[in-house]
Amino acid sequence: MSDQTAAVRIRFVLVGTQHPGNMGAAARALKTMGLARLVLVAPEKPLDEEAFRRSAGAEDVLGDAPVVATLAEAVADCTLVLGCTARARRVQLEELLPAVAAARLADKAGEGAEVALVFGRERTGLTNEELQLCHAAVHIPSDPAFSSLNLAAAVQVLAYEVRMRLLQATPVPALPSADGGAREQPASHEQMESFFGQLGQTLDEIDFHKGRAPDSAMRKLRRLFLRAEPSEQEVRLLRGILADAQRMAKLAR
Repeated sequence: MSDQTAAVRIRFVLVGTQHPGNMGAAARALKTMGLARLVLVAPEKPLDEEAFRRSAGAEDVLGDAPVVATLAEAVADCTLVLGCTARARRVQLEELLPAVAAARLADKAGEGAEVALVFGRERTGLTNEELQLCHAAVHIPSDPAFSSLNLAAAVQVLAYEVRMRLLQATPVPALPSADGGAREQPASHEQMESFFGQLGQTLDEIDFHKGRAPDSAMRKLRRLFLRAEPSEQEVRLLRGILADAQRMAKLAR
């Protein structure tokens, strides 16, 4: 798969952007690196004259950017979602340097998957709930004495690293499955979130937590299953098991 084909599968997602000009500058940062997929999640203000002025030649990237209500909607069809964050959070995620994150995104896109890199609000970044939707975190190792990085500058850093990886990329052959057939399609973000919802319900119905708060167990289970990268067929199998567990729990009650 060519670098250009992989590039169209990589989307940059801006969540809750507070200044329209930053959305325009981010669009320009993407276009300079040969990227064009920008998604806007619940920006505080709509695109305006300043946004298009700061896009400076990338008006097409900015104008084509869909605006959606939630991060879950923005990444529903993705199989890899990385969240760019400047600070440690309660959500325990693997932390990646920009070059490593770019390699994962480009390589997964080269295999035919949809992938996303997510950026949070200028002042507060991504919430814990939003980071929970990510497979790993990306941290730009800026100077701790002056670590504040403009949103568009952060986008430029990651866009550059993605471009460098795409320029190095070679076609990735399809890997066979364990039984020798074609490799199964990875489960999408939306399918995984539906699975996690059913998993949480099932654990409640079988009284797995025994009165303990479920948050810690669910965080660990999320990390386990996201790390495993199950296929669509495997998720269907797991959900079938959960459905039977729910049915048996109902009969027991």
